[in-house]
Amino acid sequence: MSASDSDAAWMELALQQARAAEALDEVPIGAIVVFGGKLVGRGHNLTRTLRDPTAHAEILALREACRTLGAMRIPGAVVYTTVEPCFLCAGALLHARAARVVWGVRDEKFGGCASLGSLLSDPRLNHRAQITEGVGATEARDLLQQFFRKKRTGRDEPTPDR
Repeated sequence: MSASDSDAAWMELALQQARAAEALDEVPIGAIVVFGGKLVGRGHNLTRTLRDPTAHAEILALREACRTLGAMRIPGAVVYTTVEPCFLCAGALLHARAARVVWGVRDEKFGGCASLGSLLSDPRLNHRAQITEGVGATEARDLLQQFFRKKRTGRDEPTPDR
């Protein structure tokens, strides 16, 4: 499915969540959940802060969306995440019955939707989600690269964009 102008606007909110994660020295990944054209959940990585390996942006956004809607499944929801969901998050998206997942960049080391597997589109499963990738890719990639560059060098390096 191709991206739309509204996808770019929603992805900007996910990118804001990624920047919030970065401010906490978390891997800069953010996610939001949209249902019926309204923002119903948001989250950013908090694995280090909470010392919880499941505190991924998508999981936290799904939890908030389900609380907001008072439901355990959110058929019809669109999830925007800055990075391709891992297998954990892809499984949660399937269990939640998300209709569509939009992400910025692939995760070649952990991606469970296109890079290492195709969980969201596996015909053996009883639910599949539509996928759109590449929305907000440049900023999502830049956030990740800057974060890990800083971790490797121990200092913040200027980038050409700043």
